[in-house]
Amino acid sequence: MPEPMLKVSGLKVAYGGIQAVKGVDLDVYPGELVALIGANGAGKTSTLKAITCTLPWAGGDVSYLGKSLKGTGSFDLVGQGLAMVPEGRGVFARMTIAENLLMGAYSRSDKAAIQDDVDKMFGIFPRLKERAVQLAGTLSGGEQQMLAMARALMSRPKLLLLDEPSMGLSPIMVEKIFEVVRTVSAQGTTILLVEQNALLALQAATRGYVMDSGVVTITGEARAMLDDPKVRAAYLGEV
Repeated sequence: MPEPMLKVSGLKVAYGGIQAVKGVDLDVYPGELVALIGANGAGKTSTLKAITCTLPWAGGDVSYLGKSLKGTGSFDLVGQGLAMVPEGRGVFARMTIAENLLMGAYSRSDKAAIQDDVDKMFGIFPRLKERAVQLAGTLSGGEQQMLAMARALMSRPKLLLLDEPSMGLSPIMVEKIFEVVRTVSAQGTTILLVEQNALLALQAATRGYVMDSGVVTITGEARAMLDDPKVRAAYLGEV
């Protein structure tokens, strides 16, 4: 069995006196697409923010590629192959699509390969190519989500963290985003996906974790979780 690419051990995150994450254990192995699902407020985003060192840990540890991230600056992670697409997208609104993509490659110096990757992103997201010189702030929510994902992929991440990529999007756009998630995973990028749409997340994933009130309550193979009566009742809208 290979070592996990990402290992979260007993992770705790607190806001003031409120503990949002209460000792979470989570592993992501190379090549996996792992889904972290749960209701709003379960602690999923706090877990991702702690993994990327944008929130301090109240306890526990996070290891990436066998090395603890304790004391690591979040700005150092992209250069180590760990990229995140945050909830809310966070595109550079006053830059063009093309400029946003180049910002995603700021840690790289291989100019010819960077241009090849821009062309690759335009192949994956044809709508972005059509609007390459358009300011990112003028795009629709779905187009901004595509851009945020493409910008993260420009860093050539070993591990991609996605936080609620379907939030606020139309059903057609949600399907497009998940099509891209599956494609990126099939091309070899390891993915940790936080998503409220449990059905789509588990259909795309190899394994899944369910978070509830800051703790992991269920974990297993994604297909088995789709058939789990507790998961179906609580997260798939079935009684």
